Amino acid sequence: MKTDKAISMILGGVIGIVDYLLFFGTRWFKAGFVIALLVFFSSYLTAFFRENKRQKEVETKFLEFSRTLVEKVKTGIPIPKAIIQVSETDFGALSKHVKKLAYQIEWGIPLREALNTFANDTGNAVIKRSVSIVVEAEQSGGNITDVLQAVTDSILQIKKIKDERRSNAYSQTMQGYFVFFIFIGIMLMLQIYLVPQLGDITSSVLSGLGEGYEGLSKVETAKSSALDINSIFTWLVLIQGFFAGLMIGKFAEGDLKMGLKHSLILMVVGYVIISTVSG
Repeated sequence: MKTDKAISMILGGVIGIVDYLLFFGTRWFKAGFVIALLVFFSSYLTAFFRENKRQKEVETKFLEFSRTLVEKVKTGIPIPKAIIQVSETDFGALSKHVKKLAYQIEWGIPLREALNTFANDTGNAVIKRSVSIVVEAEQSGGNITDVLQAVTDSILQIKKIKDERRSNAYSQTMQGYFVFFIFIGIMLMLQIYLVPQLGDITSSVLSGLGEGYEGLSKVETAKSSALDINSIFTWLVLIQGFFAGLMIGKFAEGDLKMGLKHSLILMVVGYVIISTVSG
């Protein structure tokens, strides 16, 4: 992981230097600088998205683990022994946590403590909530088999709801991207055509009314105002991209944090387009 970070930082620095030497003062410089920053921090971004992917896999495999455990317990095998037997099964990203749970039980650690450690190690909210229900049932002397079955059914329903929401939100996701690019097109039309024409009209009027140095100073003020408007358009695109990405993530994944990848894509693409085309 450290090697990946070093490589991405070095490559980002090289791209930034090349961009400065070749494109400084041109319309391509800002776009190249953004790409250099993106490459520089790509290892951190990759780690963030990889962890989100791992969490999804862990949550899916926990459902499989719960089902297998319920089947073992229904045959009359005690839960501790069932967990030890189930630990030999491959559960993907969850396997190491299941094996650690089995080792703790073999070492004589109480089931309640071992389950809490298992839930905390996964770092998954659904698993923590499910394990806490099982622990509470074990403490109160309830039927663990029925509780495990109920928890498994609950996780399955949650997964179905998430999958349905994700499939139904696909069209809304595409619509969000389409609206954002339409917004960029409008900003470019304003920035390239409308604002310069308004600036030319203002300059002509001020030149006609003003005399000497006073008239020239008013013209320069109008030009600087146009430059300020260009920076405002750029910030508008970045802000729109950030919040549009968050909303897309909320609709598709049900979590604002998952919208950060959409925000990053929209902000980078939007900034590169508007900085390159407008110059």
